[in-house]
Amino acid sequence: MEKYVCIICGYIYDPAEGDPENGIAPGTPFEDIPDTWTCPACGVGKEHFEVFR
Repeated sequence: MEKYVCIICGYIYDPAEGDPENGIAPGTPFEDIPDTWTCPACGVGKEHFEVFR
């Protein structure tokens, strides 16, 4: 599973870790996160994330 980075603040979403504090279980691919989820660091939507390289 690929990691994704917020292009606004640099937060990296790692599917292996998920985002448990915001209801995203470890092992959840980025594509399966609800569209209502926002970056836990800066609050922007999923549209501001791209594949981390």
